[in-house]
Amino acid sequence: MKSLSRRSALKLGISGAAMLAAINPALALVKITVTGGNFTPLPIAIPNFASSNPAFGQQMSDIVRSNLKGSGLFSLIDTSSLPQNVGNISANPDFSIWRATGADAVVMGQVENTGQIEGSVRVWDTQAAEQVVGKSYASNSSGSRRIAHQISDAIYTSLTGEGGYFDTRIVFVAETGPKANRTKRLAIMDLDGSNLQYLTSGKTLALTPRFSANGKLLTYLNFDNGLPRVYLLDLASGRQQSIGNFGQMTFSPRFSPDGRSLVFSVEQGGATNLYAMAIGSNKPSQLTSGSAIDTGASYSPDGQKIAFESDRGGSQQIYIMGAGGGGAQRISYGKGSYSTPVFSPKGDLIAFTRQSGGQFHVGTMKPDGSSERILVSSFHAEGPSWAPNGRVIMFFKDPGGNSGPQLYSVDVWGRNEQKIQTPTFASDPAWSPLLS
Repeated sequence: MKSLSRRSALKLGISGAAMLAAINPALALVKITVTGGNFTPLPIAIPNFASSNPAFGQQMSDIVRSNLKGSGLFSLIDTSSLPQNVGNISANPDFSIWRATGADAVVMGQVENTGQIEGSVRVWDTQAAEQVVGKSYASNSSGSRRIAHQISDAIYTSLTGEGGYFDTRIVFVAETGPKANRTKRLAIMDLDGSNLQYLTSGKTLALTPRFSANGKLLTYLNFDNGLPRVYLLDLASGRQQSIGNFGQMTFSPRFSPDGRSLVFSVEQGGATNLYAMAIGSNKPSQLTSGSAIDTGASYSPDGQKIAFESDRGGSQQIYIMGAGGGGAQRISYGKGSYSTPVFSPKGDLIAFTRQSGGQFHVGTMKPDGSSERILVSSFHAEGPSWAPNGRVIMFFKDPGGNSGPQLYSVDVWGRNEQKIQTPTFASDPAWSPLLS
């Protein structure tokens, strides 16, 4: 039995059946539950990574430390109090010395840059005195930051039992210029804001980017010649194309889980309905009908259901129906209006935006509408997008006035809200799947 697992479970305020699960040696050191509980971050020690270039070793370990601290699940032991400044990946740690620092886990890493980036990491449970994970990575000379993110994911996964989310990219709408006439173009960057690239020129308005399941394609709304149309963008080649002209406007696109189809809204004759179409077919199939505004569709991870927003009942609310359309059931019943529903990658929750009490709220609910939880409330906050592990949400907030929107993240317990750094105002974030 791993004493650290029991110790961590106690820190997280878990009891009963959850405690029995937490002490299973096959499970993680940090027991994550969606209900949260009293929470204390796991103390972890990360000496500088060994390297023939000490500056490079420190740079890489700094990225890893920043990633883990930013998750809110880990408390980093001050490096000045560690028994060694540089880790030794080849030797087993003296666990009694590391336990004395207060660390429940210790990370040893080694990185080299000799025209190719090579990195290795070992994670140790100081209480059970055993290795939790050991992995090695390699990349070309431009991939050092990605190696650091992969190492971060390995540490996060080994200690939490959840998938990581650091080796990902974020697409967002970069906004520049005066508030009344802003240029809005698509940009992509690493989760920590590095490696920023602009994907569209800004000559036409681009909004609501969404990733395909393999992360190779984007779909978005492009005002080409002033007409709102759904576009596809190949990230490798940069090629962009319209999916076709259907109705007066096409907008609010999202990929199906298998990446073969799109669901989107079509405005025609004053009504807005949902359509689905196999990519390349040019033959959309109508999913909803009537005079209401149906938009903001999101597939469940198994592709069997679609959540969407509609004002068919007199106010903007969230509905769920089968992927083939028909039989929509309302699931949002709190005060105010609801929009932007997004299924989590696990399928256990739907994130949404709610307007009530003169404020915007970003929250989650179960797919049947129960267990609603408000995570963030602000003058203006909306547009949730899920991390690939389904445990962190990114969104944007706008303080109003002459300022502009910025990206933020928060975990599913409503803790650890953080601003995501971007060089411009930023809105409409879309979180990629894991790159590795």
